[in-house]
Amino acid sequence: MSLLRDFIELFFPRTCCLCGTPLVGDEKEVCSACMLDLPFALNAPDDNNFIERRYIGRLPIQSTTALLIFRRKNKTQQILHQIKYNGNEHLALIMGRQLGMHIAQSGRFDDVDILVPVPLHPRKQRRRGYNQSLLLCQGIAMVFPRPIMSDNLVRIRHTDTQTRKNRLQRLDNMKDVFHVVNPSAFAGKHLLLVDDVITTGATTEACWMAMKHIDSITLSIAALAVAGDT
Repeated sequence: MSLLRDFIELFFPRTCCLCGTPLVGDEKEVCSACMLDLPFALNAPDDNNFIERRYIGRLPIQSTTALLIFRRKNKTQQILHQIKYNGNEHLALIMGRQLGMHIAQSGRFDDVDILVPVPLHPRKQRRRGYNQSLLLCQGIAMVFPRPIMSDNLVRIRHTDTQTRKNRLQRLDNMKDVFHVVNPSAFAGKHLLLVDDVITTGATTEACWMAMKHIDSITLSIAALAVAGDT
């Protein structure tokens, strides 16, 4: 198999999805140089980190983290574009695994019971072919083994893109978007809500609005990326 792989790569070399250089050895999707150059947030071990402070007065969150800092035209934006628009499902799993290692090593998420991906509207998921947040959950579970529940929190209303909206517009756009099918499945559980990117936090806040009536639930949040200062 190794010889066959080497022969195939002689004519169809694997290249880094960020810089285009050939991948070598065990490199997958992203070369070592680009991986080292990613703007890591690395804040999972930090109580009251800057993401958690963004949610003060908005959501009763136990712990929050993100793997990468997102700014326009940086490598994180390239990662997100590859995952969301270029169909790079394998990269989502790889980055989810990186996020999972970060979570596991922090020790602050040890009592999480269930991984819950932020859902896409069925129409958008059919068009894309997958939910990138679910793929991130699958990557996380490789190194932070928890059950994934992807069919209980659902998106019941299609929304316009959030890209050019401010925080108030995003909150209004996300009103009554999510629904919990079986509240008893979440009751008494510590949920880790997983999203691809946190910008204003409107999406995760809307998820909480659908779950806040459930008895004795605890919420933590993990994202592949969080918007930094532009």
